Amino acid sequence: MRDTVDRQRRAFWLKHLHRWHWISSAVSLLVLLLFSVTGFTLNHAASIEASPRVERRDAVLADDLLKRLAHVEGKAAPLPATVADAVAARTGAEVAGRAADWSDDEVYVSLPRPGGDAWVSIDRETGEVRYESTDRGWLAYLNDLHKGRHTGPAWRWFIDVFALACVVFALTGLLLLKMHAGQRRMTWPMVALGFVLPLVVALLFIH
Repeated sequence: MRDTVDRQRRAFWLKHLHRWHWISSAVSLLVLLLFSVTGFTLNHAASIEASPRVERRDAVLADDLLKRLAHVEGKAAPLPATVADAVAARTGAEVAGRAADWSDDEVYVSLPRPGGDAWVSIDRETGEVRYESTDRGWLAYLNDLHKGRHTGPAWRWFIDVFALACVVFALTGLLLLKMHAGQRRMTWPMVALGFVLPLVVALLFIH
């Protein structure tokens, strides 16, 4: 009787562990592959050549728009909507709602993004607008996704969900190993190796 109960309990847990293991693996598979590849490229970033593409555009604000920059409160206030629209129309830079750095003679708007950077500066006296955009390529874009650099809250939330899926994948895998360890003698030595090897490398070779 007890053997029957134990078999039923084992079958119950195997069923549910397998279910959550494949669900978490399906959710995280593609992104886990992406993060594995970009982990490699980040580790060898110095060996991978990149040719950034820089684009520059200049424009001049009309006098009525320039006057709107004369009375702005706050060192990080965004550009007035009409000025932001004019900058976007003439340079392609989407600066609406972006925090700007205001000084006596210049307004500077930083426009960082994954895989590149951009900025806009406006001379408060002459109305001269300068826009510069740097594109470091798709590999830099993927690397920045890996780091969560300038990706915004939606991507950060996605990374958190993905990390949780990986935790579920790892824990259910560990429990499945435990349940099958009786038929596979090398299970725990291999698990121990996966724990000890990075620890030894860290202790001996990282200073």
